[in-house]
Amino acid sequence: MHTDRHGAAHGLPDAGAEAQVRADDRAHVFHSWSAQALIDPLPIAAGEGSTFWDYQGNAYLDFSSQLVNLNLGHQHPDLVAAIQQQAGRLATIQPSMANDVRGELARRIAEVAPGDLDKVFFTNGGADANEYAVRMARAVTGRRKVLSMYRSYHGGTATAISLTGDPRRWANEPSDGSVAHFFGPYEYRSSWGATTPEQETERALAHLEQVIVLEGANTIAAIILETIVGTNGVLVPPPGYLEGVRALADEYGIVYIADEVMVGFGRVGEWFAVNHFGVVPDLITFAKGVNSGYAPLGGVVISQRIAAHFDTVAFMGGLTYSGHPLACAPGVATFEVFERDGILERVRDLGERVVGPRLREIAAKHPSVGEVRGLGLFWAIELVKDAETREPLVPFNAAGADAAPMGAVATTCKKAGLWPFVHFNRLHVAPPLVISEEELVRGLDLIDEALTVADSYVV
Repeated sequence: MHTDRHGAAHGLPDAGAEAQVRADDRAHVFHSWSAQALIDPLPIAAGEGSTFWDYQGNAYLDFSSQLVNLNLGHQHPDLVAAIQQQAGRLATIQPSMANDVRGELARRIAEVAPGDLDKVFFTNGGADANEYAVRMARAVTGRRKVLSMYRSYHGGTATAISLTGDPRRWANEPSDGSVAHFFGPYEYRSSWGATTPEQETERALAHLEQVIVLEGANTIAAIILETIVGTNGVLVPPPGYLEGVRALADEYGIVYIADEVMVGFGRVGEWFAVNHFGVVPDLITFAKGVNSGYAPLGGVVISQRIAAHFDTVAFMGGLTYSGHPLACAPGVATFEVFERDGILERVRDLGERVVGPRLREIAAKHPSVGEVRGLGLFWAIELVKDAETREPLVPFNAAGADAAPMGAVATTCKKAGLWPFVHFNRLHVAPPLVISEEELVRGLDLIDEALTVADSYVV
């Protein structure tokens, strides 16, 4: 790590400011998903583009886009200006009133959504977007049950955490008891012994249909799935799978909800990832990249059929800050930046020309790499102890000493000036979509070097 001219321009290092931030944080901030006494949050002083700085002046290349939400990078001037201008003319207005920036953002989202999804209900983030999508599906169908995948994350609120298919759900049970889980496709660790993408699709869909039948099709309001599984593995569905989910939903009268909180708004080179697969869901949930997290914002994009149900029946839901102007303004600016700077095209190009080939080189070089997979600027490097048996480098839900190998890899990355996204036995590659090609190559080179640490654990 190093202090460069940008760090110096931010008045770094600043030991006094760092000490105050640490003291306030440790004394008064209660952190999510953490044992409070066992964490040591890094105080961050500034950010610009694909880089952020701590108070010692150390620079970190942000290869996680914070929580895969900072699609247009730190302090993008257009997004900052949009918030400033909006605050100067109308800082807030209640959601029951019409507002220009809210309406414009809804229109722009509808214009890029697939099929006839042309209305938007705004929320404060991804978890409540999923909550409200489920509420809509239940109201329209008159059914209660929802199916969701294992190896998924849908949010931390009551129904959203029940939908979640990773260990964060366990401590929060029981919550919404009308949720059942199923296995999604994961060819590298196939639940059905599939050896080709076609087999994985066929067997995963057969399994899903069996779950629908055994759970009672006439009790199921919705199937919700991340179009590309995010935190739990960057699992890109094999050809035909999403089309098969759509067909099953239609056959059994079930609402298909696509959770695009993480992969929407350019992450894989499409406005919505379902566009890559040519599938039209009934509802799409979004957040994160819609305004790069510059202010809390999420929402549900609604098909005409679902929206029509509420033409004369009141929708029983709402939030004080739904479609908040200070959040919608950088959302509108996001569309302008994407169109002006060709963001979708550059994401597809960088993914195909730079990231994919480089990660395949890394996989061939390192015995600890079991598989690399992804699209656009959203990839996973799955690490193993044994390439033949595919034993993960660390166990599922590893903690403490069991998680040490991945901790060592992450620490090596950070010492080199790269901030990684680490989950269980995987490194994810998810930099800001505005990252320069030089920065992207440098980050991948740093991962290459750090994986020598993972190699040392290979049996």
